[in-house]
Amino acid sequence: MNILYLHQYFATPDSFGGTRSYEMAKRLIDKGHNVTFITTSAFMSEKVKSSLSRGWNFLLINGINVHVLHLPYSNKNGYLLRVIKFLIFCVRSSFKSLSIDSDMVFATSTPLTIAIPGVFYSKIKKVPMVFEVRDLWPEIPIAIGAIRNPIIIGIAKKLEAFAYKHAKRIVTLSPGMCQGVVESGVDSSKISIASNSCDTELFDVDSEVGERYKHTLGFLKDRKLVVYTGTFGVINDVRYIVDLAISSLNSSSNICYVAVGDGKEKASVVDYAREAGVLDVNLYFFDSLPKTEIVKILSAADLSLSLFGPVKEMWNNSANKVFDSLASQTPIAINYSGWQAEFIEEYGCGIVLYGKSADQASREIQNFLNDSIRCNRAKKACKYLAYNVYSRDIMADKLENVLKEALNDK
Repeated sequence: MNILYLHQYFATPDSFGGTRSYEMAKRLIDKGHNVTFITTSAFMSEKVKSSLSRGWNFLLINGINVHVLHLPYSNKNGYLLRVIKFLIFCVRSSFKSLSIDSDMVFATSTPLTIAIPGVFYSKIKKVPMVFEVRDLWPEIPIAIGAIRNPIIIGIAKKLEAFAYKHAKRIVTLSPGMCQGVVESGVDSSKISIASNSCDTELFDVDSEVGERYKHTLGFLKDRKLVVYTGTFGVINDVRYIVDLAISSLNSSSNICYVAVGDGKEKASVVDYAREAGVLDVNLYFFDSLPKTEIVKILSAADLSLSLFGPVKEMWNNSANKVFDSLASQTPIAINYSGWQAEFIEEYGCGIVLYGKSADQASREIQNFLNDSIRCNRAKKACKYLAYNVYSRDIMADKLENVLKEALNDK
């Protein structure tokens, strides 16, 4: 198949974003397909960004054809600026796509506006569109208050319905997302689940990698290492890690926390840690790191954190950091409920802190890390899930089948 892949935030392991699209494309190419991306420079590596000219650029990345619109982006951008950039890419990618011939178009959100160039291409070129739902939009921005205007909410819901109506097939990343699409009126036979997955090729490294990395952390000493690697956004509630650090300090535990990443809320989180007296005591902040460096810090970590604020709609999320943790065989702790909490509890690959106060969660983490038998079982469970349930190869097979079904469904 010749596949046109629309994703506004394409990223590689050398950059800071999620690499699902890159990994899926690599595997589709290995299966004999041709993949062409239309994307932006938003999550490209700094080295790549510095080489780009204004407007459209063409890159060949490990056999993947990538058309890149140089469009700067930051997680610190306000909602209005983000929407403006969504619309810019929506318009420019719609026309750029017409210069490319393909058998089908695969559009992956977010943002939801990616459906517009997808449908545009599908209708003009008379080829099927497959639409991938990575987050239930506009449900999530409405839930967190990012969208309040009833007119905008109405437009967003119509855009959601427009995307589902014109897609030959729909891919979701979790059972909850699948149910959310069904509840919007889509027949379940049109929907498939291909969750986020584990890049064991990148993350399953020798334990010596982590041991060497620990020696670069002079502040760690003999303490247990708990890490958060992700965005400091409104929905992530990274202040939670400060509360854990406060509780750990008060109980004189032997835990050291490290939070890696950037985002709109980072400055306020760092200020909170400073005021609480835990900054550079038992809580340290690092700038964003590319995936190749995240590999090292996860290998060194005793426990990885995935965090969300009290927004039930986020329970359907398929968090990259959860699957990276499984791939690196690092036990995972989450502070929310939902399908990820269910498999963590079922397989014992970590701990669920949902509903617990900071003091209770801190004690739970301490008890877990001090129980070597439980920790070792969790690591083995992570490996099992990474290779046998949430493998990238398994999910690529599922995605390929969906694309073939869309192409063959006349």
